[in-house]
Amino acid sequence: MKEVTVQELKEMRDNGADFQLIDVREDFEYEMSNLAGQNIPLGGILIETDKISKDKPVVIMCRSGKRSAVALHQLEAQGYTNLANLQGGILAWQAEIDPTITVY
Repeated sequence: MKEVTVQELKEMRDNGADFQLIDVREDFEYEMSNLAGQNIPLGGILIETDKISKDKPVVIMCRSGKRSAVALHQLEAQGYTNLANLQGGILAWQAEIDPTITVY
């Protein structure tokens, strides 16, 4: 499984890289704080594959990196080869990049 660190994600954003960020947390978690990715909760990830790009890099994130790893494996089983898991999820982003965001 390919992973990216929060520092690598920040560099991708800062450099204007063309990629898609998918947040697989539940709606209430996303509403509390998010990194402006597209919210597709894990339970619906296979139903909404039409919203996930196959043509550019896709970073999948959650709270800690566990649910996003599950989503990544489910999508790879559907033929995706362009996916990366955000190591440590939004908890790592808060700890290392932006301590002002709200996490639980």
